[in-house]
Amino acid sequence: MIKKEAKNKVRRRKHARVRKNITGTAERPRLCIYRSNSQIYAQIIDDSQGVTLVSASSLEKPLRDELEYGGNIEAAKAVGKSVGEKAIAEGITEVVFDRAGYIYTGRVAALADGAREAGLKF
Repeated sequence: MIKKEAKNKVRRRKHARVRKNITGTAERPRLCIYRSNSQIYAQIIDDSQGVTLVSASSLEKPLRDELEYGGNIEAAKAVGKSVGEKAIAEGITEVVFDRAGYIYTGRVAALADGAREAGLKF
């Protein structure tokens, strides 16, 4: 019988491999995402200081009121716009996109598109 590794274990290994090369700086911080089955989260991180500069999620009060479900493409796009607007307000215009081992499709791509629409460059 062939044993199949858990998807999250494979994703975390991919993420560790990519994180060796991707770091966020003060000039160009890292936009990192996390998606669960029911929610999606995004944060902009300055790895040189080890601080989160901006964050957004589908659990935040304004987004939660307008969305009926936090785990779909519509919610991901709204979170992307929210994190992008907050970043622009903080003076962040360019970021490095860290998809955290997830495949760039569906909710991950929608979040990235929302952030680009808000004015972030990556």
